Amino acid sequence: MDLAYLWFWIVGFLFVGYFVLDGFDFGVGMSLPFLGKDDVSRRQVINTIGPVWDLNETWIIVAGACLFAAFPHWYATLFSGFYLALLVILLALIARGVSFEYRHQREGLRWKRSFDRMIVIGSALPAFLWGVAVANIVQGVPIDRHMEFTGSLLTLFNPYGLLGGATTLLLFFTHGVYFVALKTDGQVSADARRLAARAGAPTILVAAAFLVWTVVMAFAQGRELAMVTMMLAAVAAVLLFGSWIANARGRGGWAFGLGSFTIVSSVLAVWFALFPFVMPSTTDPAYSLTIENASSTDYTLTIMSWAALIFLPLVLLYQGWTYWIFRKRIARSHIEAAATVAH
Repeated sequence: MDLAYLWFWIVGFLFVGYFVLDGFDFGVGMSLPFLGKDDVSRRQVINTIGPVWDLNETWIIVAGACLFAAFPHWYATLFSGFYLALLVILLALIARGVSFEYRHQREGLRWKRSFDRMIVIGSALPAFLWGVAVANIVQGVPIDRHMEFTGSLLTLFNPYGLLGGATTLLLFFTHGVYFVALKTDGQVSADARRLAARAGAPTILVAAAFLVWTVVMAFAQGRELAMVTMMLAAVAAVLLFGSWIANARGRGGWAFGLGSFTIVSSVLAVWFALFPFVMPSTTDPAYSLTIENASSTDYTLTIMSWAALIFLPLVLLYQGWTYWIFRKRIARSHIEAAATVAH
């Protein structure tokens, strides 16, 4: 296999990992107003991702670095054209990270509520804007002969882009609530299960609409792997419905697992729909960025391939070890006992 094509799929794998792992982070953050009825329950919700949220975010850093090295033209066009949207995502992630570290530094209710709002906003904005960005990458954006984006921020907020944003927003929200139900006990876990049941129906409808639109677009534009896109979209729909049913039956582990594979299948469906392009041009198909014309030299890709072969398994092992260490439920009684000792 040509190394440029190999790296197209490696970058896709990194985005899959990011959307699955940071996806439930975003969902947990967005669920805070619905599940955090008092300070103890809010701490219970936040502590579900306390040890892992920063580790989850490293996936997008690695994906961006690989994009820069493997596909410099794609990186340049994407980050210059989507600059404002990506800047908002960055600022939101910074606000969210600061909030996790600072909300417990003082006991005042107003202090904590301010940072709680930053967690919610810092989770919702990236969850929405990542969907908008990915949808526009797949659909195509105005690119000229110099591989430069000629649109504006408003160009991204087209119907398909907005539907993509709504899909990731709802999908991550439901995914995160499944995680809270799985990782907590008592009232918070029960409330999370009920919230996931209510959120599941609109999530299924919106995600189905986006996947159907993606499949139709892939066939209409003659994408090479449109048939694979259709099959993956069907798998994602079945998995999403299955996760909703599992939650309704009180099978938290199954609900979260099926929800995770829903995101995997959905991102892969989008990635297959994109192939062999990396950023199609709506100005003129001849100006589109493809895997071949946007990639680095074979020498660069060879060095990167050896590095990935050595370090990627180590990263996966470390990530798995971290989740194993912090696998226990976050019990309300432990938080109350710790608060009593602190006082």
